[in-house]
Amino acid sequence: MLKLGVLASGRGSNLQSIIDAVEAGEIEAEVKVVISDNENAQALERATKHQIEAQYVGPEDYSTSNGFEQAIIDQLERYDVELVILAGFMKLLSPYFIKYYQNRIMNIHPSLLPAFKGLHAQQQALDYGVKVAGCTVHFVDQGMDTGPIILQAVVPVKEDDTEDSLATRILEEEHKVYPEAVKLYAEDKLEIEGRKVIIKR
Repeated sequence: MLKLGVLASGRGSNLQSIIDAVEAGEIEAEVKVVISDNENAQALERATKHQIEAQYVGPEDYSTSNGFEQAIIDQLERYDVELVILAGFMKLLSPYFIKYYQNRIMNIHPSLLPAFKGLHAQQQALDYGVKVAGCTVHFVDQGMDTGPIILQAVVPVKEDDTEDSLATRILEEEHKVYPEAVKLYAEDKLEIEGRKVIIKR
């Protein structure tokens, strides 16, 4: 059974969607540990509620970012994590960390990548005047939101949308496609060929 480790900095709603899918038997996987760089993250509370190991790793406790990342790696290794899930983790991971888990880190971003990378993607989409927005699950590489795309979901943009209203509707789709991407990985149905992710049916 696939062992998952989740890194989260905030409320952890995408974490919850994955936990729910695992507990419902929809994903052949187990969330082994949830790690946060924010000791007040709701994600840690969600983990504890579901009897999942919850770990706080504080950046301020380490003199270098390398030391901080190594502490996270040590925890992930302790639980034999095979796939790392980023669920609102606000720290940028170094090339060392990404290489350590090459093609074994997933992230979700609230835009149809490669459009609107980085922060406030929903507001970027509104400012640009697009007619559709959405979300993207991708493998993490050394760029920001540039890794191979696994799944995407489209959300129509309404004339009266605000950043919050659009974000809310996109989040509903995130809660569907992120568990689906993890499920495909658990079933060994994802194959990376250059920039493309081939889904084997």
